[in-house]
Amino acid sequence: MNKLFSERFKSARILNGFSLQDLADALGNKISRQALHKYEKGEVIPDSEMISHLSKALHVPPDFFFRDTKIELGDLEFRKLTKLPIKEQNKIVEHTKDILSRYLELEEILGLETNFKNPLKDFPAISSFDDIEKAVLKVRKSWDLGLDPIYNSIELLEDNHIKVILVKSEDSFDGMQTWLNQTIPVIVINESKLKSADRIRFTVLHELGHLLLPLGNLPDKIKERYCNQFAAAMLIPKAAIQNELGISRKKLFLVQELGKLKKQYGISIQALMYRCKDLNIISESHLNQLVFIVMHNGWKVVEPVQYTGMEESNRFTQLLFRALAEELISMNKAAVLNNQSLVDFRKQITTV
Repeated sequence: MNKLFSERFKSARILNGFSLQDLADALGNKISRQALHKYEKGEVIPDSEMISHLSKALHVPPDFFFRDTKIELGDLEFRKLTKLPIKEQNKIVEHTKDILSRYLELEEILGLETNFKNPLKDFPAISSFDDIEKAVLKVRKSWDLGLDPIYNSIELLEDNHIKVILVKSEDSFDGMQTWLNQTIPVIVINESKLKSADRIRFTVLHELGHLLLPLGNLPDKIKERYCNQFAAAMLIPKAAIQNELGISRKKLFLVQELGKLKKQYGISIQALMYRCKDLNIISESHLNQLVFIVMHNGWKVVEPVQYTGMEESNRFTQLLFRALAEELISMNKAAVLNNQSLVDFRKQITTV
């Protein structure tokens, strides 16, 4: 019990970005830094009154300190991590672990199957762009996607037992991926930076590429390029883009043609430009012309055409209310799983 509490206590502290002294200050010096250190070392467990104070200061329910769902994250691969402070990295990790622990507990209560089946399990090592195209076809076939646009990439991945977590962090962080308990793939996305749905979609599928593609010991720069190509191909397969634009073109219209495809397939105009070049639909020189037009018009960040599709998952909420409706959990337990007070949770319930 001491070890469980100490681990959960430290997790809550890091989740809030507190040092032990910060926490002592937040508690109004009701307890010293040295005493808090003993909690974290597992030497002492606080009484119920102090647990109540800690819960309020750390913005977690009392149940948080004693939740024993097994959460072990594998190697973490952050995207664009170089400028992200260690303190912020730790907050992201602890936030991810907290969400996953509640998610797994809910699935366990409902007795749900969570086994992930990797569609690229026996796929040979990636060494070319053609390998990426073949890998994408295999994934889309396995998930019954055909050539249709992906309606909601986050929901698609969660339907296939891949956990997607949205966090708020600094702009130096796009996303990361890892494995939970060695069996469940996890993707974490920074929604503070990726404000548009098309950027979220591309980043989610880029991270999926890191998870699924057998990239071996390729240089990081090549891995990133292959994962970008994987994301673009997942969003608009080769046959689909050739049907729309033709096999070979001397010129493309950014807004009138690629803008239309962006609205339909949820992939940015700029990603479409590079996708066309990779498939030899356009030449290198025409790609450079299109890049110049984008830069000249200030469309690098905000493009002239917006994708208005949805990129979110309601699966956890749906499972939560299912468990509540089937009386598998109490109202109080539902609030705890949803990381809310009972009062705040009750406000979500409407009586017909």
